[in-house]
Amino acid sequence: MNTTGINLGWIEGDMQIVLPMMLCLIGFSAFWGVSKLKSINDGSIKNILFTKYWGLFTMGVMPAVVALYLMPEYSLADYGATYNSESTLNSIIATLVLAAITMPLAYMTAKKPSHQVNYPQIRETEWTRNLVVKNILGWSAYLIGYEFLFRGILLFPLVDAIGVWPAVAINTAMYSATHIPKGMDEAIGAAPLGIVLCLITLMTGTLWVAIVVHILMALANSFSSVYHNPEMKFVR
Repeated sequence: MNTTGINLGWIEGDMQIVLPMMLCLIGFSAFWGVSKLKSINDGSIKNILFTKYWGLFTMGVMPAVVALYLMPEYSLADYGATYNSESTLNSIIATLVLAAITMPLAYMTAKKPSHQVNYPQIRETEWTRNLVVKNILGWSAYLIGYEFLFRGILLFPLVDAIGVWPAVAINTAMYSATHIPKGMDEAIGAAPLGIVLCLITLMTGTLWVAIVVHILMALANSFSSVYHNPEMKFVR
C-alpha cells in the first residue's frame, strides 16, 4: 500500500474515536492489573470487594471525568446514563427476555467443575445473608462502571463518528477480548451478547437494560456456583 502523502495531522472527529478506545484500554487494564495482583487475587471478601469498587472507579468514574472534560459536547445522558420514558416498555421487555435466556444458562454453566474454579470469586465456604448482600452490591457497582465504559463511552461517540455497525464491531471485539483470560468459552459467548446489548442500548437510548441484565446474569452465575459447589453452602 502506498502511504506517501498520508496526513498524520489530528482532524475533526478523531477525538470521538481515539478517546473512547483509549479510555476503554486504560480503564479496563487498570482494573485488571490490580485485580490480578497476588496480594489482591486471593478470594477473600475484603480484596474481592475492593476490586469491584476499584472497577467502578477505573471504568466508570475516571473515564466519565476525562470524557466530560475532553469531549464537552457529550453529557452523561449522551452516553446513555439517563432514563428514556419513550422506551420504557421496550426496555422492560428486552430486560425480561434477556434475563430469561441468560440466567438459566448461567445456572447450567455453574455446574461445571471447570467453571467452579473461577466462580464464585469470593471463596468463602459459608455464605451468610450479609455476604450475599455484599456480593450483590459489589457486582452491581462493578458492572455499572463496566457497562458505562463499554456500552456508553465506547459506543455512542463511535456511532456518531463512524456509524452503527463499525462501532458495534469495535465494541464487541474489545468486549469479547476482556473475557479471554476467563477462557475461550466466555470470550466466544460474550460476542453475541455484546452485539445484542449494543443494539438494545442504541435503540432504547439508555444503559439500564445492559446494566440490569449483566447484573442479573452475574448474580445468577455467582450464586449458582455457590449452590453447585460441594464445598460451599448458604447459611442463615
